[in-house]
Amino acid sequence: MIGLLKKFTQKIINQKLSVSESVLFVALDDEFYVYGGLGDPQIKSSLIKLFGMMNINSLLVAFPSPPYNLVLQELLRWGRSDKERIIPEDCETRTFFHDIPVIRDFDSSALYRALSERKSVIIEEGPAIVSYGTVSPEQAFISFSSTCFSTFVKYFYDSLAYFKRPPCEDRIRVETFEEIKSYIKPVDKTDTHLTRGALSDRNALMDMIIEAGRVIVEKGLVDSYFGNISAYMNGTVYISETSASLDELRGAIDAVPVDGSSSVGITASSEFPTHRAIYWETSYRFLLHGHPKFSVIMSMYCEKDCPIRGECYRRCPEKRFLCNTPIVPGEIGTGRTGIVNTVPGAFKESDAVIVFGHGVFTAGVEDFNHPFQRLVEIENCAMQTYFNTIKSNTVR
Repeated sequence: MIGLLKKFTQKIINQKLSVSESVLFVALDDEFYVYGGLGDPQIKSSLIKLFGMMNINSLLVAFPSPPYNLVLQELLRWGRSDKERIIPEDCETRTFFHDIPVIRDFDSSALYRALSERKSVIIEEGPAIVSYGTVSPEQAFISFSSTCFSTFVKYFYDSLAYFKRPPCEDRIRVETFEEIKSYIKPVDKTDTHLTRGALSDRNALMDMIIEAGRVIVEKGLVDSYFGNISAYMNGTVYISETSASLDELRGAIDAVPVDGSSSVGITASSEFPTHRAIYWETSYRFLLHGHPKFSVIMSMYCEKDCPIRGECYRRCPEKRFLCNTPIVPGEIGTGRTGIVNTVPGAFKESDAVIVFGHGVFTAGVEDFNHPFQRLVEIENCAMQTYFNTIKSNTVR
């Protein structure tokens, strides 16, 4: 167990979400295991009490590093709903969280009430995030990472709405935005070269998928668990398994025949039908799907006031583009408004597609180099577009 706690603490550090001194993992197996540099005895005591109140095997508390801590401070100041909850609008939150509760401190009873309904909770004192796992510490890590992602997206999306309506008289908000902005850097693709050339060997192809997954996580184009990767060869789609960690794909890639002759696809990514449809309808053979933050933020930015506002992610009728890349609506899954019905058709005219509030799909013919380059280009362009939009709104 202690090995798992070390592993997921290191993932938090590697993704620059927090530092060792600000993380505490507590897990229960044959005994209690504690790992992390956060040595506050009161916090540890509150977490241990929760094991007697909830059916869980692990708890994580982490005080995020900049800019995530500054993002939380600002959302706590002006971004809550009436019910002491923060409600992001991105796809991850809509699907997995719904909203994120806020409580004042580490009181175990308050933690129990919040975590009985949701997968994570934001603590005002800190600020900090607490999350849990029922079968593995991995679940606690995923919820923590996703909370950082969702609050980041909400902060920058709400800031865009704020700054487009000057005068912006909240001095603290303006100054803190500039401070947070100082931490934001373009994705660096220098000296990043993935294996070249389409291969006919199954094992070599899987190695290409493993390599691409590791790189897009390292570059911050997706957190470990949200996103997927696939390649098509000889009538078979090789795709990351559902809930697989994209930086640890060895042993977590399914080979799914497109003719439906095998049930192996039951463990494949939930977006397998979309990948398969793209391969059916186009000549692409390599696909990356990431959740780069500014691409997600800018995909939701629309100044048009229309009757279906609030339903845009499902059925936006407009032809919209970001960085010359089509934006399509679509929900996770295969229903009438599912991305399987919106994304594949868009690939007939583009090598990349942005899904509203969700993420970016990029495609290539020969290997993962072009999809990776496009993912970086779109995210960096979206970031620049974001700050240009802020600038144009504040100077007019």
